[in-house]
Amino acid sequence: QVQLVESGGSLVQTGDSLRLSCAASRGTIQNSAMGWFRQVPGKEREFVAAINWSGHNTYYADSAKGRFTISRDNAKNAVYLTMNSLKPEDTAMYFCAASRNTETTAVVQAPPENLNWGQGTQVTVSS
Repeated sequence: QVQLVESGGSLVQTGDSLRLSCAASRGTIQNSAMGWFRQVPGKEREFVAAINWSGHNTYYADSAKGRFTISRDNAKNAVYLTMNSLKPEDTAMYFCAASRNTETTAVVQAPPENLNWGQGTQVTVSS
């Protein structure tokens, strides 16, 4: 099973930008749709963005549209989330997830137990 490690989380100010990375080891994500999710204490994990295996198709939550960009580099076995115009409400633990299938719907619609998760990276946006 592929192991996912997120990085890039930090404490930033409102309006700042941040780029999260998700590196895969012990396997490949080249044929997997990938996604980013986030969670704050006491709330359910919520979907942020997904990208299909080739990188040609992406899908975003309404909260991410126009501000966040998901991308991937299959040669590096990595996925990224570039976040611009950050807001305090973006504060959360961000998780990377790998699907067993190739398209974005496999990330958006899959039960959490059907995705392979990383440990998360904390993003805190101060006002």
